[in-house]
Amino acid sequence: MESSERGAFLLTDLRKWHGPVFGGGALCVLVNREGLGPLWYAGVGLLVVAGLMRWSLWRDQRPPGGLVPVPVGVPVAGRWRAVNGPGTKVPSHTHSHAQTYAIDLTFPPGEESAPGVRRLWSLGGRPDRYPAFGRPVLAPGDGVVVAVAGRQRDHFGRDSLPGLAYLFLEGFVRSLGRPRHLWGNFVILELGEGVYAGFAHLRRGSLRVAVGERVAAGQQLAECGNSGNSSEPHLHFQLMSGPDPETAHGLPFAWRYRDDRGAEHHGVPEDTVHFTSAGTSAGH
Repeated sequence: MESSERGAFLLTDLRKWHGPVFGGGALCVLVNREGLGPLWYAGVGLLVVAGLMRWSLWRDQRPPGGLVPVPVGVPVAGRWRAVNGPGTKVPSHTHSHAQTYAIDLTFPPGEESAPGVRRLWSLGGRPDRYPAFGRPVLAPGDGVVVAVAGRQRDHFGRDSLPGLAYLFLEGFVRSLGRPRHLWGNFVILELGEGVYAGFAHLRRGSLRVAVGERVAAGQQLAECGNSGNSSEPHLHFQLMSGPDPETAHGLPFAWRYRDDRGAEHHGVPEDTVHFTSAGTSAGH
């Protein structure tokens, strides 16, 4: 590795620690009792440095223009609903953690019911009360598993106003940590040709694959859960240009799917659209 490449790698690796730097700065400010003294200035300085570290990572993760959507299979079976997807806006989430073209999928209640949003109480519903909880998560193409995590708990849904307020605070704190703090239990799958698929918020103990395992399109990887930064059980899906969500670029993708009228589409459903898979897409 050339010295310039080694230096760039070390700089990127260093910037990943913006969370602890922010935490140290906040602690200095909170414990300071001497007004505008050395501890206060040190804390503010650390906060500024942490902000610059995170901003530079976010800037570097903005994907280049002109990317062609990668055709992949729908990673779930049955009738689902698109939320926070690139069919409505880009970036759908944020450029951070390669989420530029990410999509969230919820399983809409049919004969089963799901908790509705309450004003004040309770703070959240048990995850197994949501129809999405435990639904199979499928490989969108042939690939190799490169990373997994499966031990984080499935927390209660955030289905009240206080619960949603807590979710935003929780999400900020989680964003200061490593990807597993945001994603919860996850699988990262290498699809080939520099394309990686990420699946987040999986159910604890549901992983059916291990690192290094080869999987086939349509094979079950895990189950939908409510781990990590999640308001209710759902699947977070995205494509990336590398296996590390903190440094990769998000990649656009295209599915073959049918809407509730039976019309077939090739692309990504818009937010709130209910859809089912129309078969495996060509390509990966």
